[in-house]
Amino acid sequence: MATKRSKKQPGPPFPQAERPREEAIIRIIGGQFRGRKLLYSGDERTRPMKDRVRESLFNLIGPQVKGMHALDLFAGTGALGLEAVSRGAARASLIECHHPTAQLIRRNVEALNAEDRCETFGADAFLWLKCHPPATDLPWLVLCSPPFDFYLSRGKDMLKLIADFIEHAPAGSLIVAEVPDTFDVAMLPDAAAWNTRAYPPVQLALYRKSSPH
Repeated sequence: MATKRSKKQPGPPFPQAERPREEAIIRIIGGQFRGRKLLYSGDERTRPMKDRVRESLFNLIGPQVKGMHALDLFAGTGALGLEAVSRGAARASLIECHHPTAQLIRRNVEALNAEDRCETFGADAFLWLKCHPPATDLPWLVLCSPPFDFYLSRGKDMLKLIADFIEHAPAGSLIVAEVPDTFDVAMLPDAAAWNTRAYPPVQLALYRKSSPH
């Protein structure tokens, strides 16, 4: 007796290496793209900011994000920069040195039809400002959420990176650094000017540039 062939099941919507893990689905939290999912490879080199921290961050920033140019320095999924655009940022530059991950960010931008407001750079965040200074008078929203190991293995580089963005940002810009709760925020450039909030096991440090440096 012939056996009935099982109907072939459709393949996954994207390759295994790019398939989101069930416990790590990334979504836009607020604004125009609220609820939209982002592709996430699950690669350990990509450490997305936790949803509750991202939501708290944008609650702190509030309507100030509108009209700013978001610079997502260690973009990973692009969630921070795309969240900023969703909430009214005029533009976003998404910087990611791992090229397969940068390509995934481009796919997320395309899925949101946000190509006119977002540019993805497959570039080193430590060199990006020197090579690609934003040609805009808009205030910057600098979003710095690197691999936490960088605060140890590249500590001097991280502090210089933050100092460089403070120096070159237009007046009215906002610099945001996500750091582990073990990090001494007194080490940050112009340390007294930072507003720090704890969301264990991380801290958010916010700096507003009120006048040219």
